[in-house]
Amino acid sequence: MSAKAGYWMSSAFYTILQNVTGVAFTFGGFYLLVRMLDKHQFGVWALFMSTVTILEFMRGGLIQNALIKYLSFEAPDEHSRIISSSLIINGALTAVCIVLNFGMASLLTQLWQAPELLQIFHLYSLVFVISGFLTVFNSIEQANLEFKGVFAGAFARQGIFFLYILVCFVLGKEIILTNLVYAQFASFFISAIIAYLYSSRYYKLDFRVDRQWIRKLFNYGKYAFGTSLSSILSSTIDQMMLGAILSPVASGAFNIAVRITNLIDIPTNAIAVIVFPQSAKRIETDGKPAVKYLYEKSVGVLMAILIPAVMVLFIFADLVVELIAGERYQDAVPLLKVVLLYCLLMPYARQFGNILDSIGKPKLNFYIVLTTAIINIAMNYMFISSLGVMGAAYATLCSSVIGFVISQYILKRELNVQTANTLKYAWAFYPEFYNRYVRPRF
Repeated sequence: MSAKAGYWMSSAFYTILQNVTGVAFTFGGFYLLVRMLDKHQFGVWALFMSTVTILEFMRGGLIQNALIKYLSFEAPDEHSRIISSSLIINGALTAVCIVLNFGMASLLTQLWQAPELLQIFHLYSLVFVISGFLTVFNSIEQANLEFKGVFAGAFARQGIFFLYILVCFVLGKEIILTNLVYAQFASFFISAIIAYLYSSRYYKLDFRVDRQWIRKLFNYGKYAFGTSLSSILSSTIDQMMLGAILSPVASGAFNIAVRITNLIDIPTNAIAVIVFPQSAKRIETDGKPAVKYLYEKSVGVLMAILIPAVMVLFIFADLVVELIAGERYQDAVPLLKVVLLYCLLMPYARQFGNILDSIGKPKLNFYIVLTTAIINIAMNYMFISSLGVMGAAYATLCSSVIGFVISQYILKRELNVQTANTLKYAWAFYPEFYNRYVRPRF
């Protein structure tokens, strides 16, 4: 097996395994929580997680892509200074996240009329400290085209949190939201230790302050930071605005639909993680034609996998919601059907951002995602005010279509990407998969 084939096989195995187990643990925890918490509490927890996820993505966006990119092609003797500089940026950003977390806690508690939010926001500041180191350690391993530690750490983090919920469920113990945050802290702490043990062999820290590398990492990462912020806002603003305009209960119902679609997001996340470090290398060695093929092929494979899954979930939406969330959340069925439609555009959007970042266009990526986010926020406000809960789903669908049109125009201009080729690769996936993996066994 060639080195290139070995990379794709190994990285695909661990990233898909990570996503499968991650979705299993996340879904398992969600399945239990939605039955252990009342609709108000579940809505409050969904709003809390949406908010802290925004802060995590902000920090991760500034650190992760820049660190992976420069570690991927810089000389090894520069790596220690790159990593040390990244840790300095990480420390500064963690402090900012904690300040923002405390600053927003009172405001959001009043906005969503959920007094229990105040304490859990404050407690999550402990998690911010640990998760920052975890991001750096995972990025180092990914830059070295290794994924074992990323998988092991994620398995521990998600598994420990799920185990806590499962124990409470089995013992009939009441779930307290503050205890959920403590469980998150424990799971992140153990995960960070695992990630450090796997990544530490790739570097020795240079504790000198290298202003040149700090500046270079920050200048590259600031656009990825803005992109991550805009992107996560686009995916969570609907739930947050539902909580503000309507109630946490409405946000919880929408969260049910989003959680279900996460079940089909495994291949999208897995391939995105694999493609970014590979495309960062390919642009340096093979040029834009290789990156063009990488985009078209990866999106085509994703579409081939997603289309059948979306069709099944759409047809059996009523049954799926009842089995997963119970009879209390039947109002999530029409929401799920609309959310499934824009799930088909996710591969295009996710790979678009990765490709632009990898070819050194994070600034352009930032402006595109920011524009889409602003459109999404405006549409959510108008549609929720006039249509209620369903307005959030329609608003995100419309903004996703607009974002898709813009992204394909940009890719055509930058890389001569042919959108039709993604569908050709999707169609070709089925006979190729059959001939390579199924037919030989018979």
